[in-house]
Amino acid sequence: MFNENNRNELFHVYYKHWITIYKEGAIRKVTMSKYLVTYQWLVKLIPNLKICELTRISYQQLLNDYAQEHERQTTMDFHHQLKGAVLDAVDEGLIQRDPTRKAIIKGKAPCAKKPRYLNQFELHVMLTNLDLSEEINWDWFILLIAKTGIRFSEALAITPKDFDFPHQMLSINKTWDYKMSGGFSPTKNLSSVRKIQLDWQTVIQFSELVKGLSDNDPIFVRARGKIYNSTVNGVLERACKRANVPIITIHGLRHTHASILLFAGVSIASVARRLGHASMTTTQKTYLHIIQELENQDIDLIMRSLSGLS
Repeated sequence: MFNENNRNELFHVYYKHWITIYKEGAIRKVTMSKYLVTYQWLVKLIPNLKICELTRISYQQLLNDYAQEHERQTTMDFHHQLKGAVLDAVDEGLIQRDPTRKAIIKGKAPCAKKPRYLNQFELHVMLTNLDLSEEINWDWFILLIAKTGIRFSEALAITPKDFDFPHQMLSINKTWDYKMSGGFSPTKNLSSVRKIQLDWQTVIQFSELVKGLSDNDPIFVRARGKIYNSTVNGVLERACKRANVPIITIHGLRHTHASILLFAGVSIASVARRLGHASMTTTQKTYLHIIQELENQDIDLIMRSLSGLS
């Protein structure tokens, strides 16, 4: 792919060529768009830097410049997207030493985080304030995510055929490509293909709602055109305000679903399967604060049990 003449090639040109060769067609379009954004930042920050000029100092300066406008985690992601290309350049002999070694990740202080989830009472109050009309609307969409914990793109892709009402099951086997041009897309990972048990109330409600709809058409997209996450977040925000509960996002509903299950004593393994996580490690990392709180409750229970033995 590369030769000695590439040593004098501009690094952003090299990077664009690298993502075309190694990433295009191998990763999801959404992920590919992130690599392209990284490329655009290279053009902006180091438009004239050649590959042979990429040293630890020049690379660190690149990260520092990027960090001035981004949070630390975003800078870390930027670094990871560059590192693969840089290490390949080292392997090709275009760079003598790895300039990413011991890189220091900086960044702006993170913004104040909004509440990530509601407790069970707050969720109940919010759901009672939804406009659950006889026609499918975004309030029904909110209810389904609250009851199942599925991802935004998974919920958009739900068709009548995905419901198995006699067995109280919902099949998750695809997503809706709302960030691009629409249409069905594969799930985030193999673990995301799953069947989710539904409660009887949800079964009765949706069995009536989807009557007469085409089996293979998404029930929430239909003729709405392009779907924006912000649109549905706006509907949820208004519902939270009417219920006088903390304002969360649609993704926060997924966190709410998981947290309620964990506090109810459902195992991490079962929650991970229901959410479609690739491993329990993902669940443990995401809900560490809840798990720690439950462990403290367990310690109190253990101590009370042991104290009664003497």
